[in-house]
Amino acid sequence: MGAKKSHIWSTKKNLCASINVKYHCVMEGRDYHVIGLMSGTSCDGLDLAYCRLGWKEDHWEYQIISAETVSYSEGQRKELQELDQQSASRLIALDRSWGTWMGEQVALWCKKNPIAQVDFVASHGHTVFHQPQLGFTYQLGSPANLAVAAQLPVIGDFRSTDVAYGGQGAPLVPIGDALLFQQYAFCLNLGGIANISYEINGERLAFDICPCNLPLNILSQRLGSLFDAGGEQARLGVVHSDLLAQLNALAYYQEPPPKSMGKEWLESDFIPILKQFAIPVVDMMATVVEHEAIQIARIVNGWTGSVLVTGGGAYHTLLIERLKALAPEMQWHIPDDDLIQFKEALIFAFLGVLRWEMQRNALPSVTGAEKSSTGGGLYYY
Repeated sequence: MGAKKSHIWSTKKNLCASINVKYHCVMEGRDYHVIGLMSGTSCDGLDLAYCRLGWKEDHWEYQIISAETVSYSEGQRKELQELDQQSASRLIALDRSWGTWMGEQVALWCKKNPIAQVDFVASHGHTVFHQPQLGFTYQLGSPANLAVAAQLPVIGDFRSTDVAYGGQGAPLVPIGDALLFQQYAFCLNLGGIANISYEINGERLAFDICPCNLPLNILSQRLGSLFDAGGEQARLGVVHSDLLAQLNALAYYQEPPPKSMGKEWLESDFIPILKQFAIPVVDMMATVVEHEAIQIARIVNGWTGSVLVTGGGAYHTLLIERLKALAPEMQWHIPDDDLIQFKEALIFAFLGVLRWEMQRNALPSVTGAEKSSTGGGLYYY
């Protein structure tokens, strides 16, 4: 993808009090220029978003100046998908090499784009393990190697502090939803996993709802494609009622938030159910889409207002159609490509600004941690 056009949004300061976080930008009126990096569970590529962020009088303001996705090669994609099977020493080596590769991509991108100023890079990394119930989460892509390769300061490892306080370490994006996108009642991200963020009774809530692109991509690859563009294959299938019933009966959906899921849950609980059914792949895809729509609609039904939909699933027309049919009272807003593709990279850039300012960037109402915290380590080159 090429460079993206810029957009500006703002949000008011009064929301800060409602999420119990104080914001007092040390550099009032200062603009930060940050490159946000995001590698999602779908393993499609590294998102880079060059953003301007700043506190102006009574609100945070952002601008996505340019953005691009560096697609992974087939070899890189396979390597990422098999990371959880590596030995400890091999995983450490890959952590360093991937950090260097990410830094090289930043350096190359800065050379080919008119980027005059970068204060720092904010990198999410690529999640390999996510088991907060055991006290750990792990994102690949050494921030130290990234900083050296990019020759820029880097903020990384955003999730570990929250987990150390007993939290899920996820999702972290909702603080950006609250402070940058308060005009929407719900912020729904349809990535590898579908997650949602909203405010109720003055408190921000967010959690992972269900798998989204992860199982659909696995099924699509059985048909020879990396993903089901526009949901065209799923549209050819027929919903299988028994499979749908078993998916909807998974225990995770009865658990109250805060909660989050990782690839491990998909492999241990979700995929084994799919393997029990010898049905056409397109029927399996149609059933998974219906399952996802049911679980998402279950969260928003009974409410009114607008839903901001981002992530690759926003392009899955069948899924969007089913959401609109199952929750017709909601206003489903599909934004332009900037926000669909790069909202998470933008928000991690914003989390980096909060870390730079030594302000809280993880909400205990979202993660279940003992207290709010300032996550992220700072690495200089």
